[in-house]
Amino acid sequence: MQYDLTDRATIEYLLGEHGFSFSKSLGQNFIIDPDVCPRIVEESGIDSGWGVIEIGPGIGVLTAELCAAARKVVSIEIDRKLEPILKKTLADFDNSEIIYGDVLKTDIPALIEEKFRGMDVCVCANLPYYITSPVIMYLLEKGKGLRSLTVMVQKEAAQRLCAPVGSRDSGAITAAVNYRSVAEKLFDVGKNSFMPSPKVDSSVIKLTIREKPPVDVEDEKLFFSVIKAAFGQRRKTALNSLSSGLSLPKSVISQALESCGFTANMRAETMTMQDFAALTKALGTVDN
Repeated sequence: MQYDLTDRATIEYLLGEHGFSFSKSLGQNFIIDPDVCPRIVEESGIDSGWGVIEIGPGIGVLTAELCAAARKVVSIEIDRKLEPILKKTLADFDNSEIIYGDVLKTDIPALIEEKFRGMDVCVCANLPYYITSPVIMYLLEKGKGLRSLTVMVQKEAAQRLCAPVGSRDSGAITAAVNYRSVAEKLFDVGKNSFMPSPKVDSSVIKLTIREKPPVDVEDEKLFFSVIKAAFGQRRKTALNSLSSGLSLPKSVISQALESCGFTANMRAETMTMQDFAALTKALGTVDN
């Protein structure tokens, strides 16, 4: 039986039948705009040869569209209360599999090897707002084998994720994401496109995994520590933020900044990827 999963009455019937109630703590907002999921699938670039990892399928509205387009779809769902609903809504798809668990505790490379051998693999998901950044960073850092991430996030988060590094809207997450992927904003989705309706609008973005980072960095751990520290106190200069965030004397930070040709009063949001790479190299050689 095919269900119209963008129809409020159908959704209310399915949820009521199984005594399901929305969880604010899990950020559950189901897509009800019939145009959104087909567009996500189309702009993700997948076809019948692809494998897709979905995070948080909800009642399966995006899942069904993904199954119709891809070779195989594996969805990771943390809320076990959705299991009887998903068994009904996805019953017609033999290329769908649900794993109940926490994506942040999932071995993504092992999952890809086990479920998608020989396929190009991407992530497509409507991500809960509360866990957007941790999930994206986890997938970029641990998701060896992924080609891209096409995800719906809060509009404000999308603006930061897709901002040019060194621009006013950039932040630590911007630089970290840019190091591992090319980010682009695809389209906006209004808050009335969801049930229940969130307080803010959303955007769909695509992160295409880079074959190699845009800068050469010998010590990635230090590189990301520098980025995190630099943006840790946005109202302060890079000198003060880095000294505080890295627990290093200002004299050490000042020496590193000077060796790169940077001023002591520069701010993190004006720094490019090349600037962060140069500063990381300098800090790695400064005698403290």
